[in-house]
Amino acid sequence: MKPELKALAFSVLLVSTPGSAHENDVTWDLRGDMICAESNGVPDHAMGRFPNRANPNTFRLQRLTFCFPETPQMAGTVTTGLMTVGVSLTGVPFRPYTAGYYDPDGRRQLGPDPSSGWRQQAMHDPRSLGMDAENGHVDRAGLYHYHGVSPSLEAQAEGGLLGYAPDGFEIRYSPATATSSYVLKAGSRPTPPHGAHDGSYEEDFEYSAGSGTLDECNGMLVDGTYTYFATDAYPYLPRCFKGVVNPDFMTRG
Repeated sequence: MKPELKALAFSVLLVSTPGSAHENDVTWDLRGDMICAESNGVPDHAMGRFPNRANPNTFRLQRLTFCFPETPQMAGTVTTGLMTVGVSLTGVPFRPYTAGYYDPDGRRQLGPDPSSGWRQQAMHDPRSLGMDAENGHVDRAGLYHYHGVSPSLEAQAEGGLLGYAPDGFEIRYSPATATSSYVLKAGSRPTPPHGAHDGSYEEDFEYSAGSGTLDECNGMLVDGTYTYFATDAYPYLPRCFKGVVNPDFMTRG
């Protein structure tokens, strides 16, 4: 098992969560060739108030299981399209995408229909999604999750380790050395909603190799080991994966 997780394995973390009626509860153990975490979905820091003016959802205790390979292996193909892109050491999921797309007839010109091809980018205007000071909020199922780097996770991260991706590689935070290689596209959007590429939508960005230190999956080699990074700029969290992912990385039950 990974050295960073040995202290967590076969034990339960019970950490007081200020401002919450519940406590963080996560158990890590080894199941065959998988490392798994069982979590109640409660972070180990204060959450914002939910529901709030911008987010009508109420937090609910969860029964979450996250499993990833103990020994991650690079894959021959890149995996994309995962909603849950990682889990923190405290058992809270990283979920950078939104469920909103440009819709001229929708509330705030957003709706669930993806046909426009323009998906709302969460961190462009966190207030519009009712996010708290930890860059997290609650979805319709009551699941608390992060859209970006949590300052509390960052503050307690030894060596910058925040958590793990679905392929088992680490997700770290190192703003001085790990910088995004995504940039805003030039010019204006060719289809509605038109306007300049300002970061309101996922499709406003494009990968520009060499503009930062990280690759298209927000990763790079660290001492010979592939590692993902959370960043302060888009994409904020890895959105694709170069290792062999567990397709059942997160389950709710």
